Amino acid sequence: MNIKDVKKVGIIGGGPGGLMLGLLLQQQGFEVSIFEKAGLDINRDRGGSLDIHEESGQLPLKEAGMIHRFRELARFEGEDTRVLDKDGKVYYEETADPEVEGGRPEIDRGELCDIISEQLKEGTVVYGKTFESLTRLDDGQVKVSFVEGDTATFDFVAGADGAFSKVRPYLANVDVEYNGISMVELNVEDVYNQYPDLAEFNKHGKMMAFGDHKAILGQVNGDGRIKVYMSYQMDYDEFDKFKGMNKSEIKEQLLSDFEDWHPELKKYIEYAGDDILLRRIYKLPIGFKWENQPNVTLIGDAAHLMSPFAGEGVNMAFYDAYLLAEALKENDELQMALKEYEDNMYEASEQSARESQANLEEMFGDNAAQKFGDFFNQIVELFEEHQSHK
Repeated sequence: MNIKDVKKVGIIGGGPGGLMLGLLLQQQGFEVSIFEKAGLDINRDRGGSLDIHEESGQLPLKEAGMIHRFRELARFEGEDTRVLDKDGKVYYEETADPEVEGGRPEIDRGELCDIISEQLKEGTVVYGKTFESLTRLDDGQVKVSFVEGDTATFDFVAGADGAFSKVRPYLANVDVEYNGISMVELNVEDVYNQYPDLAEFNKHGKMMAFGDHKAILGQVNGDGRIKVYMSYQMDYDEFDKFKGMNKSEIKEQLLSDFEDWHPELKKYIEYAGDDILLRRIYKLPIGFKWENQPNVTLIGDAAHLMSPFAGEGVNMAFYDAYLLAEALKENDELQMALKEYEDNMYEASEQSARESQANLEEMFGDNAAQKFGDFFNQIVELFEEHQSHK
């Protein structure tokens, strides 16, 4: 199909990647519909804080003319970083200057979704609409059927529906696999007012403590909470021990599992409220590809799910949106545009997936705190050396 004949685009999934792709394509003149199975208030509680990278995630924000709006809301002090071991020994510490715009500022996931949604035409996102199936029609179009009973027809469809994508099986018979890491997600609310000791210990960004093939990861969010990820390297079935517990029992189990960790680190458990989630970490095979199709593709976690340990998930979804939008501008035929996008996406995402997997293995391996401290210190030394030669 000639791109000039492409009018209607369907995007399955209204997360950051789907919204960003929708905005870029809408700005190019396409008629875009984004379908999100959750309700209108999904962004209010969607995920934690995200660091948006200058070299990837910020590119589509610039392309869409939103970078100044993003920078108004982004927390540059959120680049504070601490790396410790289970005994509280600090191996790396960075205090960001909030007056200096670094390359990886933080913003809450829901807030990021909101500022994109504000730019979309009214009615672009259809909430409470659950994808059921996809049918390729003889005229080259794609019919999408929804669980709610209705259908819609598009010139092409992008699956932006996350880790457990329902669009992915129409492109390849590949499923996600457990990555060996499970997390209990906690929340320490209003930390600056209620728990100033922990706020001072954590600082304004992220705290990472490692030991015994476990980790405590603390991240300050824009609403003044610390989102805490109590992380384990464990077998899939072993994590089921938490499923039958109530919230107080979960906290008791965490305190038992981390009993010999430094008292300051155990405060992440002791101060946590009742907002608790259980998460297993999954991945797609590194280097996963599918046979190029004339009118269907994938972006984000649907295309290249990886662990969160390189901070690349949303950044890659945004970069995918940017690459796809650029390919549609630069090609005359839709299928060639999709192929160009996919080839570029495969190359970039495979590199990020390998980095993410390597970080996971180091984080939950021996001497993790020292290794990560050395890693961050080397980056600082290289940066300072580069600056001195300017």
